[in-house]
Amino acid sequence: MTDLLSRLLGERPWLLADGATGTNLYNMGLAPGAAPDLWCETHPDRVRELHRQMIGAGADLILTNSFGANASRLRLAGASDRVASLNLAAARLAREAVAEAGRPVVVAGSMGPTGEIMAPMGRMTEAEATRLFTEQAEALKQGGADLLWIETISAAEEMRAAARAAQIVDLPWCGMMSFEPGGRSVMGVSPPQLAKLIDRLPHPPVAYGANCGTGPAELLLAVAGFSAAGCERALIAKPNAGVPRYQDGGLIYDAGPEVMAEFAVLARDLGVRIVGGCCGTTPAHLSAMREALQSRPRGPRPTADAISARIGALMTDR
Repeated sequence: MTDLLSRLLGERPWLLADGATGTNLYNMGLAPGAAPDLWCETHPDRVRELHRQMIGAGADLILTNSFGANASRLRLAGASDRVASLNLAAARLAREAVAEAGRPVVVAGSMGPTGEIMAPMGRMTEAEATRLFTEQAEALKQGGADLLWIETISAAEEMRAAARAAQIVDLPWCGMMSFEPGGRSVMGVSPPQLAKLIDRLPHPPVAYGANCGTGPAELLLAVAGFSAAGCERALIAKPNAGVPRYQDGGLIYDAGPEVMAEFAVLARDLGVRIVGGCCGTTPAHLSAMREALQSRPRGPRPTADAISARIGALMTDR
């Protein structure tokens, strides 16, 4: 059977992924430094409500609240023995919200990096990373995730490990790296190198791309490198809403809804099929993005200068 994401991509020119999980939960009362994943069991109503807000804002795909719910990262919160229960709860909460949507919405099981540096520079082997990701993926699948959403990866070895976990549990997946302003991930991977890696995987993703980063303009410039590499899989762009600052008891990011709406249109015109937002992206941002995608006609493929100028002008006006 064709997975839901592939079916929707076959029917529509673009899909809207959701916004931030951690940032929005922080603004809903999550304590600074606390693990957001634990809220799947301690504050399930708030997690479910965030999913509902994202769907209400127009999201066609929502991420489970499980970004850091692998044993390596949960160890920092003294919860490494709760991988199965937390991921199961995360997927079920998203499924419950989707059941109320009245339209198809993809539940994507969020899996972030292990938090360890991969060998040979660090101690985390590819085999151990595969084991950690598989443990998480199995619980997300059991909870009802449609696919795995592997995000904010910086090392090729870690992407391969996560892809192998998706293959082991027999789920479709999407994969994203986070790129620095210089155009490479923290571990030195460039967008063309990621595109080549994706093409060589025995269990390739439905879509791939970039997330997080320092803002929408920088991320779009990285995404342009995927197209240049010739990989024809569906592309994803899910940037942070700029740079954060603390204001009025919460985190505020400097890219407002109008900036993210402009980003969404530029991403679509660049050929991106799945557009969304990462840290700092609220339901208000998402609503503006969907309205822009629906109301503004498709334009020519933007150049790097056009991307920088159009987003830069809006940032300057703020």
